[in-house]
Amino acid sequence: MSDPAAASRQLLVQKVYLKDASLEIPLAPQVFTRQWQPQLDVQVQSSLQPLAADQHHVMLSLTVTAKLEQEVAFLAEVHQAGIFLVKGIADETERKRVLGTECLAVLFPFARESVAELVQRGGFPQLLLQPIDFAALYDEHQRKTGASAH
Repeated sequence: MSDPAAASRQLLVQKVYLKDASLEIPLAPQVFTRQWQPQLDVQVQSSLQPLAADQHHVMLSLTVTAKLEQEVAFLAEVHQAGIFLVKGIADETERKRVLGTECLAVLFPFARESVAELVQRGGFPQLLLQPIDFAALYDEHQRKTGASAH
């Protein structure tokens, strides 16, 4: 038998857009004359904002820093956002989990493509960000914030 509550649960994407994007190349043009073996650091952040009754604004921020030794070769930052309609989830904890995992998973491919395009337009080799397990990140964040609240 199917669960009627699960059947009424809906996550609808209403809008996906690039809120902000930037690329800094502090070592240009010298960086292009050096051997390209960067150390990459990828930082991920998110924010949630309720808009209307079942409507939510979700933003995924990716910051990618490439260093050659101790010098920053480039810094790419993308804020990918979306408006989502979440219906049929009365439980606040479950709704936050959907917003903090499933919505971010929808936004990530757009953000990854934006970062890759910025980096490539900046004159660097193709950059492919690896998939992110947003459920694991969400669970880890919940453990950390739950532990610090006690």
